[in-house]
Amino acid sequence: MTEIHGNIEEMRADYLALVRRKRLMDGILLIVFIALMVSGFMIADDRNAGGFWDGIHRFFDFPKEVLSEAGEKVTELPAHFVKFFPSLIETINIAGAATLIGAMGAMILSLLATRGLARWPRLIPVFRRLMDIMRAIPEIVIALVLIFVMGGGPVPAMIAIAFHTAGALGKLFSEVNENVSLKPVEGLSSVGANWSQRMWLGVIPQVSPNYLSYALLRFEINIRASAILGFVGAGGIGYELKNAMSWGKGQYDEAAAIFLLLFFSIVVVDQISSHFREQLTHGRKDKRKVTA
Repeated sequence: MTEIHGNIEEMRADYLALVRRKRLMDGILLIVFIALMVSGFMIADDRNAGGFWDGIHRFFDFPKEVLSEAGEKVTELPAHFVKFFPSLIETINIAGAATLIGAMGAMILSLLATRGLARWPRLIPVFRRLMDIMRAIPEIVIALVLIFVMGGGPVPAMIAIAFHTAGALGKLFSEVNENVSLKPVEGLSSVGANWSQRMWLGVIPQVSPNYLSYALLRFEINIRASAILGFVGAGGIGYELKNAMSWGKGQYDEAAAIFLLLFFSIVVVDQISSHFREQLTHGRKDKRKVTA
């Protein structure tokens, strides 16, 4: 009895020592993080054309001008909504096409980069590094290069977003693939199915709800990215917003209308995609419980 009590005390002491070490490491990491944030802010503020603290009192000047001019011309906002609605549809189309193309590329790359599923196991590190590169390069950099080569328009934006999406979703898809059951794959292999058939019939039915959930979430992100790329000449509502803001006073009512269109479209897409993501993930779990 005494020996058991001594073992419990020893385990408790080891556990408390482990907790203290963890808290110490967390404290050190927090201090380092705060130090890096403060030093980075100070360096950026010194190298900036104007000091942050010197200009902070003007932080709300631009929103105030936009809102005041929009309030004065509030009767013209419906006409602006109609005028810029086609550009909003173009932005959503760019995001939708890019998400679809990127998700298809991500699906193939993720299957090729997953242990136990890969067509060429020795090339798994190659495909993983390829996805790292694809998601490491910002969309705006790819878009600027493509605009230089192809000229302005929605196509460079679509390619840039699809390229980045393939890398980002490929990482998420590969993590989903690691949890699949290999029994259907082994069964298909035993009857002579090739790699494509094994993936399509044995793996995709298991992972498709998670794939679709992640793709819908990425679609929301890509709408914002598509609007931002409009500032560099990639078309869509971002291009119209850049023009409205460039003209300055007198056109701020148009900028306000574009901001409102973007806001409401993102809210609507977010609500719709959230509903479908909930159905895809939790709805599938509920069906499994009922079947069990």
